[in-house]
Order: sequence, then C-alpha cells, then structure tokens
Amino acid sequence: MKKRFYALCTVCLVICGILSSCNEGPYRIQDGVIVFPEPSRAPGQTDMLSFAASPLDTVRVGFIGLGMRGPSAVYRFSYIDGVRVVALCDLEESRVDSCQELLLGRGLPSASGYSGPDGWMRLCERDDIDLVYICTDWLSHTDMAVYAMEHGKHVAVEVPAATSVADCWRLVDTSERTRRHCMMLENCVYDFFELTTLNMAQQGLFGEILHAEGSYIHNLSEYWDDYYGNWRLDFNRSHRGDVYATHGLGPDCQVLGIHRGDRMDYLVSMDTKSVIGRSLAEDRMGKDSFANGDQTTTVIRTVNEKTILLQHNVYTPRPYDRMYQVVGTKGYAEKYPYPGYSFEPDQIEDSIRSYDDISSHSFVPDDVRDALMEKYRHPIVKEIEEKAKKVGGHGGMDFIMDYRLVYCLRNGLPLDQDVYDAAEWSCIGELTSASIENGSKPVRVPDFTRGAWDKLDGLHFALVE
Repeated sequence: MKKRFYALCTVCLVICGILSSCNEGPYRIQDGVIVFPEPSRAPGQTDMLSFAASPLDTVRVGFIGLGMRGPSAVYRFSYIDGVRVVALCDLEESRVDSCQELLLGRGLPSASGYSGPDGWMRLCERDDIDLVYICTDWLSHTDMAVYAMEHGKHVAVEVPAATSVADCWRLVDTSERTRRHCMMLENCVYDFFELTTLNMAQQGLFGEILHAEGSYIHNLSEYWDDYYGNWRLDFNRSHRGDVYATHGLGPDCQVLGIHRGDRMDYLVSMDTKSVIGRSLAEDRMGKDSFANGDQTTTVIRTVNEKTILLQHNVYTPRPYDRMYQVVGTKGYAEKYPYPGYSFEPDQIEDSIRSYDDISSHSFVPDDVRDALMEKYRHPIVKEIEEKAKKVGGHGGMDFIMDYRLVYCLRNGLPLDQDVYDAAEWSCIGELTSASIENGSKPVRVPDFTRGAWDKLDGLHFALVE
C-alpha cells in the first residue's frame, strides 16, 4: 500500500513539474501584473550612468550593414573631423564596393572590406577599431553589439537595439562589464523641434511636465521591397505589440527625465486586428496569419505619476506622424500636424510678444513661436545647425547624432544616450506584446539601472568647458 502511495506521489510530482515547466516563460503574472525578471548585477559590476571613456584623438570606425541606412551613415561620417573609416561590412560584397567608392569620392582612403555571413565577426575582432556602427536587421543588433563590446569596442546600434527584454539585459550587462559605451542610434531626439522643446522644458517654460505623446505612424507600403530578404515584414508578421517605439518614445523620455529622476513604472497596451498586414502576408509571403495589429496603442505611467501615450501604425493611409506632444502645467508643445506652442500668458516675456492677446486656449502666433524657438534654440543646434542641414540625414538630425557621438568619444565625455536608454526604449516591443496577449494586463517596466534611476538630476548634454 505504501509503495502504491509513494508511486502515486511520484507521478503527481512529475505531472506538477511538467505543468510548471509549461507555464514557464519570459515573465510571470503576479497580483494581476505581468512582471519580467530583473537579474541582479554581477559582483564587481557597476552602472554606466555618466560613464566617460578615455578620450580618442581619432575615432576609428567599422560599419556593419550597408543596405538602407549604412551608406548614408558612412557619407555623414566623411564630413566629421577626427574620424577614420577603417572597415566596411555587408552580406553583399557589392554594397561594400559601393561604399568604398563613396569614400574615394570624398577624397578619403579606402577601408578594409568584409562580406558574407561571418564578416561582421572578423571586423569586430580587429584591434584597430574604436567604434562599431551597426545598421543591420533588428534581430542581429544585440548579438553584434555584444560581440563588439566583448572585443573592446564602443558600439552604436540602430533602432531598436534589442527585440526582447532578455536581450536588453544582455546589452546592459555587457556594457557594464566591459566598460564600453552602447548607444542606440535614436536620431529623433536630435530633431530641431525636439531639441528646442527640450531646452524650453529644462528652463521651466512648460512648468511641470505631466504627459507626453509619441508615435511611429508611417505607411510603409512603398518601402517593403527595400528590406533585405523581406526581414521587416517577416518580423511584423510574427511579433505583436509596438515593435518600433523608439522614435516616438525617445524624445518623450528625455523631456520627462527617464532614469534621470523618474522612471517608467508600468504600461498597458492594446491593438486592432490585422487587416492590411494580413493582406500583405497573403500577397507577398503566402501566409494566412499576421501577428502585428494595424494600429497599436500604449499608455505608460511613471513612478512620479506622469504618463506617456504611444502609437504604432505602419500600414494604413495616414500622414507621417511622430505625434510629439508635451503637456505641462504652464504650457504645451505639439509638432504634428502643426508645429506650435501654447502657454499661460505670463510665461512669455514682453520682448517676445507681438501683441497682448496671448491665450492658453490657442497656439501662440507664428512670429511669437519663431521668436521663442530662436531664443531657446538648443546650444548643440547653434553649434552645428548649418553644417547639419548641408550634410543632411532626415533634415540634419542624423548628422547631429553622429557628430555628438564622435564629439563625446573624442573628448572623453558621457554620451547623450546611454545603454539604459537603449534598453528602456527597446524593451517596449516585448512588454506591449505581453500586455496585449494577456487581455491588456499592466506590465511592469524593468528597472535596467537596478535602483540608480534617480542618481542623476535630469538630462544634460556634456560639453567641453
């Protein structure tokens, strides 16, 4: 009888173990909230907040990925002083050759070329590269960035830097362990309007910021063919949620001081059904399913009781919109569809007013807006605006991004964006997917700083004194 009892207990334990393993996943649900693991920092490892590496007289760069964005990055770097392009890499040798011609056309020496599936590894293994600049498909970003840092290189990686929470932690831990920068190439934080608005906010023009909005609304119907091997549509077909949040979220996080006095606490997300996406999958891939909803909407609440609204839509016919909006106790900013500001009248000094009928119920007149934007033009814009507009890259913001990266590396200064920005802004993809797949349950946003989110007082762009 005892043997039968023990045997039954053993069977029950085995069944419980199987059921438990079936429930294992990247997160758990605790008291109705989805929680992703937050691994402890390894012994001897410290945070990268305000980290500054040794200054570099010349920044030696290797580029990986020369398809849609890589060639324009090589072109922009050819206009930055104190840079040497050492190596170029792409799966296709012809793309490497095209960028070699670009360098020669700019009167610069050719670079070492790498191609094929493992060329990027050989580039990272070189001992004469300081910075690896990654412009490949999303799924390869983290592996390449980690490998480069492990081989002693600073990293600049296109958006999103990672597509899972686990990979975000890999970036954070590798950067902390190797003491190498890992900057995500979020260009929209360098847009002229966003920089000006950030400067206004930091000088108190909006009062206390309570809410911000951002989005990536961009009908990609004309561009799907441009993604090598159809990788982007294929990714969207298999991933639900806001898979491309950083363009809208980055400026919001900067103006709210995320991990610089505040942090994102939790989010909820929901989506529409897939109509256009599913049609694309049927027509282009012969597939009858599509995970990504045509419209995804997310609300985030911060520890300091602020909110962020995000949207993602790359399918329906809508004008391009990053939705950038800032809501404060004394003022408001909006970039799309009409760039404008609204303030309490006493926030605008008399010398800027063209007349007295300033009202918080409407935008300030265009001449007042222009005068305000000139007065609060960000110092970085004042320094480099003319050259940025000449070289280009989304109106010049790409050049400002690259210029600032090189400036900070050459002068041994903290970067404008750190590895925690890369992780916080990139993790939204998997977090929103988890919320949607669980009936829009709230999801706790991991604290990638591991408790140091209020160590810094606001965002500061480092400058040589």
